[in-house]
Amino acid sequence: MEMQRVLAPGGRLIILEFSHPTNIALKKAYDIYSFNVLPKLGEFIANDSKSYSYLAESIRVHPQQEELKNMIINAGFDECQYKNLTGGICAVHKAFKY
Repeated sequence: MEMQRVLAPGGRLIILEFSHPTNIALKKAYDIYSFNVLPKLGEFIANDSKSYSYLAESIRVHPQQEELKNMIINAGFDECQYKNLTGGICAVHKAFKY
């Protein structure tokens, strides 16, 4: 991971990223919003539905919270933990480089 290489010893890694909802009902509602409402808003506001469709698709293939945590640990970071925000729609991952 490039972040491991460039972060100074004693540094802290903090990642805020769209993630995966942990509640099935929220996940279904979020998918409906992401794939139906968001592209239409993008078309209306920015005249660009394709970018907003791509955003929804890229979020779907992003690693889930535990998988990203394991990737961070495997990259050599210590004390990795994450906190779900808005039911997992976003997550903050934190780790240290010792």
